[in-house]
Amino acid sequence: MTTDTPVTTFLLGGDLPVHRLGFGAMRLPTGTFRGAVRDPETGVAVLRRAIELGVDHIDTAWFYRWGGVAANDLIRTALSPYPDDLVIATKVGPLLGDEGVPSHQAGPEQLRGLVEDNLRSLGLDRLDLVYLRVGGMGDPGGESIADRFAVLAALREEGLIRHLGVSHVDAAQLAEARAIAPVAAVQNNFHVQDRGGEDVLKQCEEDGIAFVPFFPLGGGLRPLDPARMAEVTARHEATPAQVALAWLLAASPVALAIPGTGSLGHLEENMAAARIRLTPADLALLAA
Repeated sequence: MTTDTPVTTFLLGGDLPVHRLGFGAMRLPTGTFRGAVRDPETGVAVLRRAIELGVDHIDTAWFYRWGGVAANDLIRTALSPYPDDLVIATKVGPLLGDEGVPSHQAGPEQLRGLVEDNLRSLGLDRLDLVYLRVGGMGDPGGESIADRFAVLAALREEGLIRHLGVSHVDAAQLAEARAIAPVAAVQNNFHVQDRGGEDVLKQCEEDGIAFVPFFPLGGGLRPLDPARMAEVTARHEATPAQVALAWLLAASPVALAIPGTGSLGHLEENMAAARIRLTPADLALLAA
């Protein structure tokens, strides 16, 4: 894993230039999957401000919804007609259970409908990037993804999808997918204090595949420990979240960060992380 000063852009899929610091839409409807519903007008304001701050890569999903508020609807309301340079990535695979949270996996026969749900809700004729999201929140691996990924590959051939990705996969599953169709991006759990699955990151580096961690700030599952970052945050007069995002951008040239928030203040804080340049001494401390 490299630790050079990060470049600011990445060519996603070989033809879509994006800034390496983007925006994740999961927290627009609610802070957690069972939290209080957030004001849709605030979500619209956050999205519009994100674009003003230079975001050109938004990561979403149809199942990012709670209490009648849906991330895709907010994106369409806030940003359609979309800027020409905006890349919208979504993911399919999880199904909502009776409680309204993702608790099941779609079979191959259900994936077309899920892709079409995203097309309709976003108001698009073609999706820039669609990830096959695999499994729950345990460790990745242990199941074949070939049949499901083949469905998405066929939809790509039809012109409904521009690029394909996989999410929450191990190295074997990534290889399985790549044997079927090109993979433009991998979205796995990864952050400065949780670096499992670095073999997948290494493979992405070798082959120019975008590596887009979900929960780059911990996501509440493996939260950041500010005490372990105190010296670095003090040196840069930065927050732990800013240092974590700066570390991610420095960690690998193929890493893209998509921190999510439903707060204008947190959005401004996150986007300011792109201006932080960590030193070798900083990186050594964060690796301890």
